[in-house]
This record gives sequence, structure tokens and C-alpha cells, in this order.
Amino acid sequence: MYRLYHAPGSSSLAVHIALHEVGAPFKGHTIDFGHRENDPPELRALNPEGKVPTLVIDGRPLTEVAAILYYLARTYPAAGLFPFGDVEAEAQVVSWMSFIASTLHPARQRGADHAERVWRIAEQKLGGREWAVGGYSIADIHLFRLFWRFRGAIGADAVTFPGLTAHHDRVMARPAVQATFKAEAALGYTLPV
Repeated sequence: MYRLYHAPGSSSLAVHIALHEVGAPFKGHTIDFGHRENDPPELRALNPEGKVPTLVIDGRPLTEVAAILYYLARTYPAAGLFPFGDVEAEAQVVSWMSFIASTLHPARQRGADHAERVWRIAEQKLGGREWAVGGYSIADIHLFRLFWRFRGAIGADAVTFPGLTAHHDRVMARPAVQATFKAEAALGYTLPV
């Protein structure tokens, strides 16, 4: 059984969703960013930065959203979260994951105007497609988590971001996503929808 160190509503939400998508057994350990003094002592031993998510696999820590999502997709291929065997589609998923981590994720730190500019690029990159690359994948989970947060923080509207809004709504309707939101809300976190 995996152990997931996570903070509700944070980047770890993507990993939490993926764990539900693949049906992997896990035990969650909640980190409260407002009270880091209450972190489980083993977290710093597993991940000296104390970052979430941290997924513990047979006693070994794996960190960073993209890496954990990739691990879960590879470990549970029947879940269909990665386009195995199509090299170009695989590369496109990696491209999306890199774009999300390097451009979209840090965008808010540079201000609302910059964030809106890069999200317009994401809207254009999505191009009205149902999913980022072919079928639903780890790229969609990662994209959803960040757009969900961006939309809640800045109030991104469906007129400006029609493709991303439709994508958000499709992902939000998935049973695994609903289960994850229910689990995180049960921890006392109020999640914007």
C-alpha cells in the first residue's frame, strides 16, 4: 500500500486524483501548510524539502507531481492514463507535463496579468480538443488541477477560456475526481468548484 503525503487543494490534488483513477490502495497523510510544526516527523526524512506530494513506494519516496503521475500511469497501464506505444503521443504528454510544470504552475507568482497570458497560451494549445493528447491522460489531470486553482483564484470565465472550461467540466465529472474532492472535503478543506 502506498503512503501519500498531501495537502488538500495543493498540487498534490493531481496525484490524489490519479490514485483514485488507477484504483491503487493508499493511506493519506495530510499536511497542514498553516501548521508545519505538526508535520509527521518521517516526512522530512523522506523528503528533506518537506514538499507535497510525496508518494512512498515500498519505503522509497517519489516526489514531484509529473514524476508521480508518470509512475502511476506506467504501473497501472489498464487505467489508460498514458498513450503507450505511440511515441509521438507519449512525447506530447511529456510536452504538456513540462509546459504545465514550467510555465503554468509558476505563472501566478508573476501576477494576474502574466497568469492570464500564459493560460491563453494553454487555451490555444488545447485547441478545443476534448483531451490534451488523444484520450484522457495524466496531462489532463495535471492541467485540470492547475486550471481549477487558476479559475478559483482569478475567476477565469468560460468566454475567455471556453476550451479549458469545457475540459475542466469533463474532468470534474469523472467519478475518480468526485471521489477525490469528497475525500479532501472530509479533511475539512473547502474546495472551490
